[in-house]
Amino acid sequence: MSTLAAEALTNAGSGQLILAAVLGIAVVILLIAWAKWHPFLALILGSAVLGLVAGVGPGNIVTSFTTGLGSTVGSVGLLIALGSMIGALLAQSGGADSIVRRIVNGVGGAALPWAMAGVAALIGLPLFFEVGVVLLVPIVLLVARRTDVGLLRIGIPALAGLSVLHGLVPPHPGPLVAIASLHADLGLTLIFGLICAIPTVIIAGPVFGNFISKRVPVPVPPPLQKEKDEEAEIEGRNPGVWPAVLTVLLPIVLMLARGIAELTLDKGNGVRSALDVLGNPPVALLLGVLLAMWTLGKRAGFDRRGTSAVIGGSLPPIAGILLIVAAGGGFKQVLVDAGVGNVVADAAKDANINALLLGFLVAVGIRVATGSATVATITAAGIVAPLATTLDHPTVALLALAIGCGSLFFSHVNDAGFWLVKEYFGMTVGQTIKTWSIMETIISIVGFGCVMLLSLVV
Repeated sequence: MSTLAAEALTNAGSGQLILAAVLGIAVVILLIAWAKWHPFLALILGSAVLGLVAGVGPGNIVTSFTTGLGSTVGSVGLLIALGSMIGALLAQSGGADSIVRRIVNGVGGAALPWAMAGVAALIGLPLFFEVGVVLLVPIVLLVARRTDVGLLRIGIPALAGLSVLHGLVPPHPGPLVAIASLHADLGLTLIFGLICAIPTVIIAGPVFGNFISKRVPVPVPPPLQKEKDEEAEIEGRNPGVWPAVLTVLLPIVLMLARGIAELTLDKGNGVRSALDVLGNPPVALLLGVLLAMWTLGKRAGFDRRGTSAVIGGSLPPIAGILLIVAAGGGFKQVLVDAGVGNVVADAAKDANINALLLGFLVAVGIRVATGSATVATITAAGIVAPLATTLDHPTVALLALAIGCGSLFFSHVNDAGFWLVKEYFGMTVGQTIKTWSIMETIISIVGFGCVMLLSLVV
């Protein structure tokens, strides 16, 4: 137990610590949902309320918060930045467009929704959800205009592929934050996440898309002149399909190989030692960036200055994400150092609540209240972190995924993604709830079901 936790427990009972957690989370929720504050500021003020009510001294609250903020940026911020660089090169070079067009042109109408789900999942590996939506939705609209398959039959699978990868598979911010907070094994989490992602994408994507498209008719919105200009600009670039695919998959393959080596090879083995370095997330993503500079930048016709401009341009859009993640890490550290996590962990043990179910339900509650998957992930991971110390490595990896599943539950009007999808597809609020919100709920429940099934095996 930390010094701050001991201080808080000395000055306050378990009931006061629970009250501190509830008030701290309530402040964050109210400031985001009602006062419309930026989550970065809301998390800072929520941390202060939590610490003061828990009986922690103001100076120690600041120390705890800044410590958590710094450690989170150190472990997660680097990966977010490198992933954003790969995603920007993939989008600006025309590499993503090449992958989409090759797959879409090679399949028939009935297989098109399945192809779009696969394309979205592949492209979504290095991309943030919002970037993936901005990149893929114009292509979805273009395909819908050129075929008679229907907008939602194509669009829902694409959104499902992006959303599942965003919530369950590193190097996306949510899974990375959960892994860092719980000290989970990234290789195991990646392997389990991919296993859970496949059936989840299928059910929430092509299956649900086919079902809902018959019940919610959504016409294809006409193209804007800006969209036509952007399509023409990207069509002039073509770095090639396979170089783009290789670039996207390289970091994932290296991290997977490292996880498999840790499970199958003895310590000290030369192959395992090499993969420990190459599959380390910062190294794997850095190698992906270096490869992308050639396969996507140079082959698309960018000179060195142009490639540098694309890479530099990928960083400003993620500043807000980095600040939220960092402040969330500070909030989590105050939760842990104040001893709240230990109280919750003891209560869960006494009540015999499954750790995976607890993590899922806490994330669901915060997600529905704040609309932020990242805030839900950070807060839930901080609350159940003490439980993780009593679990084996595979179960801790599954706990990170359970929290990720809960963080995707029922996106509605307090979620920026809700409005992004609504506007791009030209739907009403009611139509967006029937399609997008239900799809997110299916992803959350099916994904958690897969996590529970894996827990029975591993």
